Amino acid sequence: MRRDVIHSLLVANRGEIACRIFRTCRDLGITTVAVYSDADAGALHVREADLAVRLPGSAPADTYLRGDLVVAAALAAGADAVHPGYGFLSENAAFAAAVQDAGLTWVGPPVKAIELMASKTRAKELMGGAGVPLLAPVDPATASEDDLPLLLKAASGGGGRGMRIVRELGSLPGELLAAAAEAASAFGDGEVFAEPYVERGRHVEVQVMADAYDTVWALGTRDCSLQRRHQKVIEEAPAPGLDEGLRARLHDAAVAAARAVGYRGAGTVEFLVSAEGRPYFLEMNTRLQVEHPVTEAVFGVDLVALQLRVAEGEPLDPVLPAASGHAVEARLYAEDPARDWQPQTGALLTLEVPEAPGLRLDTGYTGGDTIGVHYDPMLAKVIAHAPTRTEAVRLLAGALERTRIHGPVTNRELLVRSLRHPDFAAARLDTGFYDRHLAGLTAPGAGDPATAALAAALAEAVRATASPGPAPTPTRFGAWRNLPSQPQAKRFRSEPDGTEHEIAYRTPRTGTPEPYDAPGVRVLAAAPDRVTLELDGVTRHFELARDRDRLHVDTAGASYTFTALPRFTDPATQTDPGSLLAPMPGTVVRLAEGLAPGARVEAGQPLIWLEAMKMEHRILAPASGTLTALHAAPGHQVEVGALLAVVQEDPDATPVAAPVPASAPVPASPPASVPEENA
Repeated sequence: MRRDVIHSLLVANRGEIACRIFRTCRDLGITTVAVYSDADAGALHVREADLAVRLPGSAPADTYLRGDLVVAAALAAGADAVHPGYGFLSENAAFAAAVQDAGLTWVGPPVKAIELMASKTRAKELMGGAGVPLLAPVDPATASEDDLPLLLKAASGGGGRGMRIVRELGSLPGELLAAAAEAASAFGDGEVFAEPYVERGRHVEVQVMADAYDTVWALGTRDCSLQRRHQKVIEEAPAPGLDEGLRARLHDAAVAAARAVGYRGAGTVEFLVSAEGRPYFLEMNTRLQVEHPVTEAVFGVDLVALQLRVAEGEPLDPVLPAASGHAVEARLYAEDPARDWQPQTGALLTLEVPEAPGLRLDTGYTGGDTIGVHYDPMLAKVIAHAPTRTEAVRLLAGALERTRIHGPVTNRELLVRSLRHPDFAAARLDTGFYDRHLAGLTAPGAGDPATAALAAALAEAVRATASPGPAPTPTRFGAWRNLPSQPQAKRFRSEPDGTEHEIAYRTPRTGTPEPYDAPGVRVLAAAPDRVTLELDGVTRHFELARDRDRLHVDTAGASYTFTALPRFTDPATQTDPGSLLAPMPGTVVRLAEGLAPGARVEAGQPLIWLEAMKMEHRILAPASGTLTALHAAPGHQVEVGALLAVVQEDPDATPVAAPVPASAPVPASPPASVPEENA
């Protein structure tokens, strides 16, 4: 067989996955080539590559989804191979063919295999013929009450786009239309199919690796059941709680699926496992998965290196690598789980994950980078490997707890709580985990923001009195003293919940601030970047970092962000009642039909659709009344906090039972283009 040695590789992707592929290339002596949009000009993957080629524009449709531009970039940079990563064009058969037609090596499966697995409906027919277990399809035209609940799915694409759960027969026609519209917008294919929705099902997948010599590895199982909006959050290998018979059946089915399409390279066969332990084929992802590091950790392999070897025409070892231990991965997102998983943007000031044996960090960001609105909000993946599941989970939770992240709100605390939840610890896993537990996982924790605010106030007071020059030596105390100086105060607002704290302190003649009226508190040391307090006999350390008017406070087990407030509130900063503000930077994509000043609106009615970071967000009417102002229009770019509209509440309207949120993401909403990451 022809062997093509790869000397220079272009990665047709961005962010974390591009950086991860470059890492293996460096180990193998392969020159790396990045492509980048204007929004990514200073991104980490560009900084780490040996060469980089600009793709003019910022939107994915103009840049990373332009296969012709990517192929031209590879030729211009002298690359001899292309790796697609995941998302974007990774499962685009036409792009794979274009790469090969240009004389470049395609680091991926055969074009035919991509085509066969591109449609879920056709893939299921093929898998049925190969003996892979399937869920029986349901014809929506003849569906009855006995078929409920149903799951509607887009035939093309993934990531939850075009996916709807139908529990009432009367809503089926409308949901079919909506799912088809979402699928057409996201993937250019409006085909939708229906199948039974399995309650309390587990998402279990098998990693396969195949060469051109009929060797197919089944590299164990992964459980990816913890998902939000049908996208994975925590993954682990091997999938816990499966008996050996079920594992063998999954492995055999995955190998059969790979052989049925003449597969080569890395791929993943995904299954739904019912509560009774019955597996059903979902789809085959003809690419590397986001969660591949947990398989690498357990089997001691580098899947990217194996992809390159197979692409070069080399055979796999006929003996499967041995598995060892357990691995767990958590996806760290810039998003606010307590506010409908709303994605966050802005400057990432600090991202520091502890280093320890068994820990791995895959990221596309470092401190000082900016999280923009154009791409997926995943910041990093943190992976822990240990001899047992219990040890791996504990290691990962502890590492995340000690991680320092300053900037946009993240899901870090949710990840820690999820890993320590009794159901997760006992491996009671299914795709409804967050549906049941999200409220508890995002409720205020056991931390003490008031004490963190006290530490911030003391640090700010020290900073204010420090003279220019070298950083002051921390001042140490035996105890705080009640001196006759007048107390002063500093005000802070907790982010993102908005709770305000007013901290009183004294500044005696020594110039060192001391808390006022705080029994049980002793100040042991204070500096602008570190405060040590003794609280009821327990010494606690507080690390502080400042960015303009925001203070980040890190302590054992908790992190806090405060905005320093003026001593007195400026009335000019208040907005009119009923003001609808943009919850994030984004683009106005559409307005409610007939929306104009003077229009009547109802509480909770979607008024404005804002697109940001692969998702659409509906701006809802906060109350029933009249639209008195409208500042938004389709195509407008808006910044966070921008005034979009004003609703004057009708005083005679019946109050709603609960407050209506100002905005809410559209479930399974389509982005303007194919999603970057749909694993």
